[in-house]
Formats: sequence, C-alpha cells, structure tokens
Amino acid sequence: MLTLFGTAAVTIMFVTYWLEDRSKWFVAAFALGTGLTAIYGFLVGAYPVGVVETLWTAVALQRFVKRYRKEARYGV
Repeated sequence: MLTLFGTAAVTIMFVTYWLEDRSKWFVAAFALGTGLTAIYGFLVGAYPVGVVETLWTAVALQRFVKRYRKEARYGV
C-alpha cells in the first residue's frame, strides 16, 4: 500500500511538472505532489529524500504564489 502511495505521489509530481506552463493550478498541484513525495520519503525512512522534497514543496508554493499574484495583477 505504501508503494502505491509513493507511486501515485511521484506520478502526480511528474505529470504536473510537465503541464505547469498551462496553468498556475498545475504549479499548485506540483507542490501537492512534492509534499506527498516528502511524506512518502519520511514514511519509508529515506530522510534525505523527505527533506529535499519538503524544500521542493516550499519552492513550488512560492512559485505558485508569485504566478498567482502576477496573473491577478496583470490579468494574464
């Protein structure tokens, strides 16, 4: 079951990264995917993976907020 969770998390991360140019919501979904992958990393005891994915989650959330504000300001 844990392997299925990890597979789903990484799949979400991969697909949303691939599609993130299409919408800011794919950037938000990428942040979700990296967050889920971080949780998976910690659950399986791969703490370096968990830490790095947590950092990627913070970066993705920052990118989402930046893009959200830009689109709200300029109506892009």
